[in-house]
Amino acid sequence: MNPTNLPFDADEMLEGLRPWIECESPTYDAAAVNRMMDVAARDLALMGARLERIPGRMGFGDCVRARFPHPKEDEPGILIMGHMDTVHPVGTLAKLPFRREGERCYGPAICDMKGGNYVALEAIRQLARAGIETPLAITVLFTPDEEVGTPSTRDLVEAEAARHSYVLVPEPATSEGGVVTGRYAIARFNLETIGRPSHAGARLAEGRSAIRAMARKVIEIESMSAEDCTFSVGVIHGGQWVNCVATTCRAEALSMAKRQADLDDGVERMLALSGTADDVTFTVTRGVTRPVWEPDDATMALYETARRIAKSLGFDIPHKSAGGGSDGNFTGAMGIRTLDGLGVQGAGYHTLEEHILVDSLVERGKLMAGLLATLE
Repeated sequence: MNPTNLPFDADEMLEGLRPWIECESPTYDAAAVNRMMDVAARDLALMGARLERIPGRMGFGDCVRARFPHPKEDEPGILIMGHMDTVHPVGTLAKLPFRREGERCYGPAICDMKGGNYVALEAIRQLARAGIETPLAITVLFTPDEEVGTPSTRDLVEAEAARHSYVLVPEPATSEGGVVTGRYAIARFNLETIGRPSHAGARLAEGRSAIRAMARKVIEIESMSAEDCTFSVGVIHGGQWVNCVATTCRAEALSMAKRQADLDDGVERMLALSGTADDVTFTVTRGVTRPVWEPDDATMALYETARRIAKSLGFDIPHKSAGGGSDGNFTGAMGIRTLDGLGVQGAGYHTLEEHILVDSLVERGKLMAGLLATLE
């Protein structure tokens, strides 16, 4: 099968993608995520997939699992895996509306990763329209909580991946237009300071501010960053009344390393920060962790297949290990043949400048179609 002959059309793809982008779905708004799952489920149903709605837990949204009819549907096949949650809160569309400007198209989560998810479905749709049966059965799994570390669905991701021979992840392409064959290890931490309250006006000296103590800890934590392991604090909540010395302050931190041993060392250093000083208690607890995914021979063989397909389409796809976690961390670390970064090319994701390069819709669609029609 030559995917060059499939009639992918960027304008038609943007028309189909628009409802996805305009259905805002921030991770912590389970109802909003479920509305997005409804939109995707309808598209999948129109494509002839058998759908399962897996109820969410831990306060997160549902999962959608879609299986396409195939003579080998009871055998290990191909899992396409993506998340439908975003970092953009409801209302972002007012500042970042879906719009096309020349060769760019803007919108919340259009690059990370609704655009890639939609392209994967378009690839399946084009193959079906052309009457091309893939060598292996295809399953699509859409999840609701990847942006916060996949706390509620990691077990589901791993269980589903274990039933497949390949995992394809349409996260954004690399800045060079390439794919991802490995990802760094990532750990999250929950931080808390507990101080001593007092009236901020009449009895300021009697109090011990949890906010002030947390501010000092933030500087200490971020100063631990080095080439082998980085540390950052991205969320802080503290205090309730400005005329009260804050009793509690909570924060979230993230650490990333290219090697698992370096992350493990970083975790130990973070946990060792817990303690009490100047009547303020500081506690570090470990949150969700993504294991390092290092490419093995099977992953590189999968990459070489994708590269051959790309070259037949007239472009090349370099590969690399990347920072920023994905659910590919889990499947790659399990030893399942995984190729990540198969989504659209763009930039500015997680910001109000998030956009894709329109031409990449067709390019990546044909690449995905070629993979689905080739892998066996």
